[in-house]
Amino acid sequence: MYRFLLSRQWVILTLVGLVLIPVMIKLGFWQLHRHEHKVAQNQLIASSLAARPVPVTELTAPGRNLPHHDMWRTVTATGTFDTAHEVVVRQRTAADEQSIGYYVLTPLVLRDGRAVLVNRGWISAGNDLTKFPDVPAAPKGKVTVTGRMMADETTAVSGIKDTKGLPARQIMLINSEEQAKRVGRPLLGGYIEQTGPKPPGGKPELVPEPDHDSIGPHMAYAVQWWLFAAAVPVGWVILVRREHRDRVEAAAKEKEAAAAGPDPETPEAADTPEAPEADDTASVPATS
Repeated sequence: MYRFLLSRQWVILTLVGLVLIPVMIKLGFWQLHRHEHKVAQNQLIASSLAARPVPVTELTAPGRNLPHHDMWRTVTATGTFDTAHEVVVRQRTAADEQSIGYYVLTPLVLRDGRAVLVNRGWISAGNDLTKFPDVPAAPKGKVTVTGRMMADETTAVSGIKDTKGLPARQIMLINSEEQAKRVGRPLLGGYIEQTGPKPPGGKPELVPEPDHDSIGPHMAYAVQWWLFAAAVPVGWVILVRREHRDRVEAAAKEKEAAAAGPDPETPEAADTPEAPEADDTASVPATS
């Protein structure tokens, strides 16, 4: 009674199930790896923020890519802001994660003549995106900046397209190599996300500390995919047993109907009347 499994419908259904199981298992492990990556990153952010501040020159140098393990380290830098080469970074979100505006990026010239880019914070975009916005003035004279060390942004890592032909002094990505061409002096690799001193009036709005508490739903998604994978063979067995039961019941009904014979309520055909019997007595001719 299981010969129905060789039918086209059941062969296709079985093959689809065999394909879905490994795909769902792989998707589960993909979500697990994303969960592990998120946990590891949260631990890195927490430990970096808790580490003692170090001079920026201990972590980076001109042309150096910031190692991932140095991301979010608290650094200090002392110098003078070069507002002549200040730019704004387009399409950046405020602390409310809704308002779109600019990051203010200003080179800080160090004692040795080198410079480091400082993200001084967020400002509103205003109404005219083709003009350089009104930027709160940077502190004059020598200043010591504290902030989080960040790696240069690239399209591959950030997903942000480096659009060309933007208005003057507006950029899409924070990249020390690109800015070094404009500043005309050596720039340390990466940039500082300023946390202190706080600007007067809160403008620009300092970039908030990155979230390192949330782990996201990736682990739940992983378990969900694995449950789906386990449900496929279970569902297949249930469907097979149901199909087998329905076929057995249908065969039993057909057998009972055949054993019972014709339905007595079915009207029979009318009997054919018998032909009248022939008269055996011969006709006697009349005598005169």
